[in-house]
Amino acid sequence: MSSSRAITKFLTRYKGKLHTPDFRAYCYNKEKPVSFLHDIPLSSKEGTLNMVVEIPRWTQAKCEISNSIPFNPIVHDMKNDRIRYVQNCFPYHGYIWNYGAFPQTFEDPNKLDAHTNFKGDGDPIDVCEIGGAIGYLGQIKQVKVLGALALLDQNETDWKILTIDVNDPLANILNDIDDVKEFMPRLLTCTRDWFTVYKIPDGKSRNTFCLSGEFLPKSIATEIISECHTSWKTGSQRADHIHSFLANSEKATRITQDVGKMEESPLPKTSAFPSLGYYYQLPE
Repeated sequence: MSSSRAITKFLTRYKGKLHTPDFRAYCYNKEKPVSFLHDIPLSSKEGTLNMVVEIPRWTQAKCEISNSIPFNPIVHDMKNDRIRYVQNCFPYHGYIWNYGAFPQTFEDPNKLDAHTNFKGDGDPIDVCEIGGAIGYLGQIKQVKVLGALALLDQNETDWKILTIDVNDPLANILNDIDDVKEFMPRLLTCTRDWFTVYKIPDGKSRNTFCLSGEFLPKSIATEIISECHTSWKTGSQRADHIHSFLANSEKATRITQDVGKMEESPLPKTSAFPSLGYYYQLPE
């Protein structure tokens, strides 16, 4: 079975209510929970990768794959016991792409990135999918890599990989970052600007970038992804997952049963995400 066909065996189930601390989105395979981070393959069919959508376009709730909860569900990002939301910085509304992560990747916080000379942020590598369709939380999209942007977040490398859904009408003409510049000329400028200002409403300063904020081509983006995939292969998180859920069947069974007891909820609609703070006017 090819990777592209095998990916259809995964589905997402939602536990708890959206916009509550207990909300979870779990990945399932054959009626059993599996890990978004460790069990979804990075590579799909030749030339494409699998992306997990954590935050659908235009929405504001900061959701992410958990590094600590068993089976790595998608959860609300919390700060001081409160769910975090991204404010609308005029003229943007929420996240301006389908935002998520590549499975089986890890930006190593103990290793200097060869391109930026800063250590990684300890998370899967972030992905911005720029196609026209609005994704849904927990969706696994097959995407083409187009380029990369190096955000510097608290002196840590935080790569943003630009991609497009292989099923998007523009996928046939977008093959590298220069194609994005030609056919979607405002998108790169707005992407850099969005990452620059999105934390200002929370009282933080503007973000900065490595490599002068330049968008890197597909060839370098592919190298970065490969390096992060290697870091995942050799990292302790993968080893812990194998030990806990593959080698320890008793523990895996117990946690699977606990997840199964959680109240299941319907697929969150994009409109279910509240529109908060429309708009925050940035200072001149």
